[in-house]
Amino acid sequence: MNLCVIPARGGSKRIPKKNIKEFCGKPLIAYSIETAKKSNLFDKIVVSTDCEEIAEVASKYGAEVQMRPDNLSDDYAGSIEVFEYVISQNPGFEYACMIYATAPFLRVEYLQKGLENLKSGDACYSFAATTYDFPIWRGFEIIDKKAKMFFPQYMEKRSQDLKEAYHDAGQFYWKKVKCKDKFRFDGNIPILIPRYLVQDIDTIEDFIRAEKMFKALKFDEFDKWNALKKEIHLKEKKVYIREGRVYLVIVGYNIGAEVYGKGKYFLRPVVVLKKLTSKTFLGIPLTTKNNGFFSFMYKDVMSYAMFNQIRTFDIKRIFKYHGMLKRSDFYRLKEEFKKFISL
Repeated sequence: MNLCVIPARGGSKRIPKKNIKEFCGKPLIAYSIETAKKSNLFDKIVVSTDCEEIAEVASKYGAEVQMRPDNLSDDYAGSIEVFEYVISQNPGFEYACMIYATAPFLRVEYLQKGLENLKSGDACYSFAATTYDFPIWRGFEIIDKKAKMFFPQYMEKRSQDLKEAYHDAGQFYWKKVKCKDKFRFDGNIPILIPRYLVQDIDTIEDFIRAEKMFKALKFDEFDKWNALKKEIHLKEKKVYIREGRVYLVIVGYNIGAEVYGKGKYFLRPVVVLKKLTSKTFLGIPLTTKNNGFFSFMYKDVMSYAMFNQIRTFDIKRIFKYHGMLKRSDFYRLKEEFKKFISL
């Protein structure tokens, strides 16, 4: 049994309403909730807050809201204290994970790795960490307008000869609930996150930088999808399509949830409803999940026609032949689709 805790206080000073401020089209906290849900690691996802506005947004995105007491709602309340309080109010869990509300770069794979490494190790905690982008041994302070190195003995050392240094990535913290130790870095397990997926959001400057980083990552995903699309459409392919046949069709390498699908292509069995030209057809994707539309037996399995995803397909998207509907089922399918369109 795993518990997820997302602390989200309402009194941010440097960025007012930071936790629910719109970030690339969604409230910032929505990304943490959605990643926790997508991971399928948690039996309960709790947002701990003192703010009704945050509570409303958290509920909308599918989290359970638990209001925190006044003594954990001021500027001096630490996130670890909130984490421990929520754990105490929700008994019966073996593992708990605190995810910050300001972690739009959080990826499911690192959450999973954090839990796996904690289960297989003897530490009480695992946490997200990353490398410094510059050797900390070359750092200095400024005194009377002049630089003074913290570690002058390393002034002549080449950067490649200096030890790699790491810091907290501020994304997640897994805990074995039975452990009574308070969180600290020493003796616990860091899960390394690449620097391009880490950005603290404490100031407006941080917020702007994070949005630009997030958009750049999305453009990178778009470029991969676009390159694949061009690759598909450059191929010469001859397929003699026939109405009623089912093909495995490449429906995309998409930017949304489908990017997490299995394999390079996102394939779907599609029935040819109507041949439009020698190279295009009107197709209806099929699924084995009950979607409330037309149902029929196909290859001894109950299947459903996804009328809401009907579209025009190019034969270059066909991956391979899959099968054919019974003539009676195909005629019934066409009649049901006419009813659907009439709505």
